Amino acid sequence: MATNITFHAAGLTRTERETERNQRGLTIWLTGLSASGKSTIAVELERQLLRTRNVHAYRLDGDNIRFGLNKDLGFSEADRNENIRRIGEVAKLFADSASIAITSFISPYQKDRDSARALHETPTPARLPVCPSSRSTLTSPLRLLKQRDPKGLYKKAREGIIKEFTGISAPYEAPANPEVHVKNVDISLQEAVDQIINYLDSKGYLPPKKE
Repeated sequence: MATNITFHAAGLTRTERETERNQRGLTIWLTGLSASGKSTIAVELERQLLRTRNVHAYRLDGDNIRFGLNKDLGFSEADRNENIRRIGEVAKLFADSASIAITSFISPYQKDRDSARALHETPTPARLPVCPSSRSTLTSPLRLLKQRDPKGLYKKAREGIIKEFTGISAPYEAPANPEVHVKNVDISLQEAVDQIINYLDSKGYLPPKKE
């Protein structure tokens, strides 16, 4: 633990930043097994928020983050816990800056997702409300995920090449009450993205669509 530090609260408030940018800061948390479509949906969601709603959004991708910020972490339960803790902190910074953070991580453990949500609620000078940290669960039958398997990970897991693989040799705890549940089977990419955007619209988090 760091000592002899003081939180510097002076400067623009989150409310001031949101007013100047004319958008709400929030976090959209996509969770689901490998090959459930998290990254694909996150990319299109980011694109549409930027182009059709004129709001700043940025995607934090599970694999991409491990090339930089979290390159020192493996896939043990402890490392997965730390992976999500760091992402929760980064997402909170984006949301506090009046941006939309879109995270696409398996984030298999309920306690880690709850901790990320609680972090957004922590009563600090940059307090963030609970509602914008939305959890969107993506589900597909495991047999379809194994068939999709774009990275060949399920095949490697079945062969024992990958240890502690979520959904095969490591657990995945699905959210009990996600704000959005995208059943990513026999629907188009646009339909999946629309489910998330419609939820954000219903809560008044987005400006009207550009004509």
